[in-house]
Amino acid sequence: MVNETIVHGLKPYQIGEKIRGLRLKKKLGLVELGKHTGLSAALLSKLERGKLFPTLPTLLRVAMVFGVGLEFFFTDEHKKHFVGIVRKTERQKFPERPGSKENSYFFESLDFVATERKLNAFFAEFQPIGPENLKIHQHNGVEFLFVIQGKLEIKIGTELHSLDEGDAIYFDSSVPHTYRRTSKKECSAVVVTAA
Repeated sequence: MVNETIVHGLKPYQIGEKIRGLRLKKKLGLVELGKHTGLSAALLSKLERGKLFPTLPTLLRVAMVFGVGLEFFFTDEHKKHFVGIVRKTERQKFPERPGSKENSYFFESLDFVATERKLNAFFAEFQPIGPENLKIHQHNGVEFLFVIQGKLEIKIGTELHSLDEGDAIYFDSSVPHTYRRTSKKECSAVVVTAA
């Protein structure tokens, strides 16, 4: 009886479908999402298919990877007005490549509390790494980057761009690109992407 009540109460929220939608939007496989969340692909598959309902800590792990708040899974999607504040102490740091010793940057979501974002904002800390270890990536849309401190080199396609503290760049992020810290001192930036 209790089980039926829980299923009946949670089914309208379609939590599994929302997780699957977020994963497919980011073009992540179950195994890759598992690496980011620390959850098994089998467990994630059961969650997506509605065979299992996640605990709040499990759901929070998934939410933080995709930069959404828990309310994304539970609030009325038709709600228009939203204000979200992300405190510095609430942010979690993720590596560019989970499980790798060579990461050119670590990032923190600055807008994970917003349920229906039209952009994604991150704080990125760039690491000293050799050019041979850089990972080229690309994604739909555009990207804006503002250098808070340090010096950063961005390769977009075949062009190299050097940015100093206070410089900003806006570019088509569907073109393959990489970031490389070129200063000895710490290098960080705010990165905004939009599809």
